[in-house]
Parts: sequence; C-alpha cells; structure tokens
Amino acid sequence: MLHLSYIRKNLEQIAERLKVKNFDAQKQLSEIVDLDDLRKKTQNILDQKQAEINKTSKEIGKLIREGLKEEAEAAKKFTAQLKEDIKKLNNKMHEVSDSIESRLLNIPNVPHESVHPGKSDKDNVEIKSEGKKPDLDDNALPHWELGKKYDILDFELGNKITGAGFPVFKGKGARLQRALIQFFLDEAIEAGYNEIIPPLMVNEASGFGTGQLPDKEGQMYYVGIDNLYLIPTSEVPVTNIYRDVILEEKELPMKNTSYTPCFRREAGSYGKDVRGLNRLHQFDKVEIVQIAHPDKSYEVLDEMVKHVEQLIQKLELPYRIMRLCGGDLSFTSALTYDFEVYSGAQDKWLEVSSVSNFEDYQANRLKLRFRDETTKKNRLAHTLNGSALALPRIVAALFENNQTAEGIKIPAVLVPYTGFEIID
Repeated sequence: MLHLSYIRKNLEQIAERLKVKNFDAQKQLSEIVDLDDLRKKTQNILDQKQAEINKTSKEIGKLIREGLKEEAEAAKKFTAQLKEDIKKLNNKMHEVSDSIESRLLNIPNVPHESVHPGKSDKDNVEIKSEGKKPDLDDNALPHWELGKKYDILDFELGNKITGAGFPVFKGKGARLQRALIQFFLDEAIEAGYNEIIPPLMVNEASGFGTGQLPDKEGQMYYVGIDNLYLIPTSEVPVTNIYRDVILEEKELPMKNTSYTPCFRREAGSYGKDVRGLNRLHQFDKVEIVQIAHPDKSYEVLDEMVKHVEQLIQKLELPYRIMRLCGGDLSFTSALTYDFEVYSGAQDKWLEVSSVSNFEDYQANRLKLRFRDETTKKNRLAHTLNGSALALPRIVAALFENNQTAEGIKIPAVLVPYTGFEIID
C-alpha cells in the first residue's frame, strides 16, 4: 500500500496519476489525510492525559506523606477519570487507525510515469515483435482438437473428474508438460535464481501482503474451514517469505524461482477466450521473483523481461511484448510488460507472461525492509515478479504452430527433456 507520509506530501500528484488507472482517489486520499490529522490530534491529547497521570501520581504520594487525605482522595479520583479518558481515547485511536488502514488497502499502486492512459488491453502498446507466424494448411486444427486426435489432452475427462477448466494431460502431452517445467526451472537456476517449493495454500496475512486481498478475493479458491486460500500464483508464498524481514543491503537482489500449480476461479471472466487451454482454473507455472534495491529495480525489471524473452525465443515461438496501459495494469503494479505468443490455428495472440515492478507497494504491506549500508537506517525494498513461464497457452501455441502431416514437432531445445522429437 502507499505510504501515509507519501500521500500527505503528494496528494494531488497521486490522485492525478491514479486517473491513468481509471481510479478516482481524490476523496479517499483526502479522507486519509483528515483521519491522520485526527489521529495526531488524539495522540497529542493522549500524551497530555498520560503526563497528567504521571504528575498526579507523584502528587498523591506526597499528599499522603503530608497527611492530606482528602486532597489525596480527590487526586485519586482525578487519576481514575484520566485513566477512563485514556481508555476511550485509545479505543478512538484504534478506530481511526483501522479506518486509515482500510482506506489505504483499497487504493491501488501509483503507475510509473511511462504508463499511459487506457481502458483495456486494446490500449496496450506493442514495444517489440519478433518471429515468423507459422504457415499452416487451411485444415490446421486448434489445440483442443489436436489433443483429442493424438490422445494427449482431454477436457471431457477433466470435466468428469472435477469440472470445466481442469484438463487432463496424457502420454506425451503429460511428458511435454514436465519437460517445459524442468526447462524453465533449469533456465532460471542458470540465471542465478534459487529454487523454492512453497505451500500451495496461504493464510490471509500472505494474501494481504502481496495485494491479492482484498482486491482479488473473488478470484481465489477459499478453504473456509481452515481460513486458507489456494495460491493463484507462487508469487504469493515466495514473496511472503520476506514478510516482516529486514535484509542487509549486500543481500540484494534476492532471486527466487518456483514451480507450482496455480488455482484461479477467474470470476467475471467467463466468455472471454475460454476455449481449450486459453483460460483454466488450474494450471502450471514457473515464477521468478526478485527483491531489489529501490535504486536498481527498473534495471532488474529489464533483466527479467530479457530472461522471459529468451525462453520464448528458444521455444521458437513468434511473440510480442506489450507495455500495459493504466486500465489493464493490476491493482498492485507500477509497471508491467506482457508477453504474447501467436497461436496459429486460432489466429490470435495469447498472453503467456506478465513481468511487473511493484516498487515498494507490496513491501510496505509486507514490512519488507533492508538496512542501508550508508545511513544504517531501514528502508523498504522493491518487489518484482514474472511468469517464466505459464504453461497452458505455451502448450496451445506449440501444438498449433508445430503441427504437420506427420504429427506435432517438438522444439529442439525441449527434445533432451521430452526424449522424443514428435507427437504422433
């Protein structure tokens, strides 16, 4: 969430920049400042009352020693009233602080200066495009039909076992999934990331820490009896490793990678590119997460973008990189680049990765800090993450783009992982 001190100093500028996200924050920001003024005023009164108690307590002892019982009793009554006043003021302080906190939690991150206005993904800006689109026959099949043809992907079986959005991979389809996961992990480890296997469920504190709560509560699977949430991405547990942690500056950047299944209800997204693997409730993903120095986080963002790009290049898929407009930017992100690959038989671009810098927005929620070597003071770190990569749409594009009369060819880089060159 945003700093209270930052809001006080930059209220108008923040309100103006949040309009880029189509978010009118003027009223909430003003309310936060007014509540903070009330909190400070209440704190001053509390301090005064406490000082009076301390002073009167000393006087009571003196009055008793001097035999002035009536005056001592009056002083005790006065102290009792002061304590009652302090109790009420403390309750008021908690109420005001909770009101400030609830408002702060519902204000999105301020977009980076390079983020332009826009309403939806149609307003995103293409910053790079590379690779040749496949030249497919007129009778080329979409991936869901290829899955049935080669008995490698079964949506009906997944629907029988669980429901829509939970496909079953079979045979060489399952082996391709494992190959992609291992390839992505190997590439991340080679790039200096430390592998993590986190829990697949998180508590409320973790959801709030990375901003999934309260913003995306309706999109997460909730285990009510235990008050836990299935993870929508391993970003959540991996970043929360550093909740309430103070790092040393020399430890930055911290680089972690993780493979997990991911679970998303996708509430409100029905009817939007839902066919086949395009939109699932459970899918596999390898994530990269970095905790970076604030002065270097945009260099780190560029490094992460290049890492994802070379993965797609090695898979020989045509791709484009999009800088998201304000209307398509997530609640917590300051700047995001999306990667899309071209899926031949569907004749459409499919998003396969988002790489984002959250600056200190998540870190402020997480109380994730580092000790500055020069000033010896604690500062908030910057957090970043990216899909490297999400599997379903990668698999869809690989199936569709590489289909031939003989079968589906496997990219050369994956053959050592799959043990086969073609799905036939």
